[in-house]
Amino acid sequence: QVQLVESGGGLVQAGGSLRLSCSASGSISSINVMGWYRQAPGKQRELVATITNGGTTNYGDSVKGRFTISRDNAKNTVYLQMNSLKPEDTAVYYCRVLVVGDNYWGQGTKVTVSS
Repeated sequence: QVQLVESGGGLVQAGGSLRLSCSASGSISSINVMGWYRQAPGKQRELVATITNGGTTNYGDSVKGRFTISRDNAKNTVYLQMNSLKPEDTAVYYCRVLVVGDNYWGQGTKVTVSS
């Protein structure tokens, strides 16, 4: 089992920045990929960014060039630096970790970008 605790969401004006954090505990030695997904009201959950334990990253098209995912393996924490935020980035952001044969989701942290 892996437990995830997210933080860093909030309200920000368009053009601003936020940094999300997600700390993992439990069976953390088995974590392969850590990532962020988001779900806006009335929309499907979508990929924001992922990072492997080797540091390979992948981004959703809508956030490329604005968001940066990073990972501190010593702290079992994944970060999402979000710059140049837009109102369409408003969503609940979920942390997800992939382990061998399973995956876990955080409880979500809300990000609201005002115009």
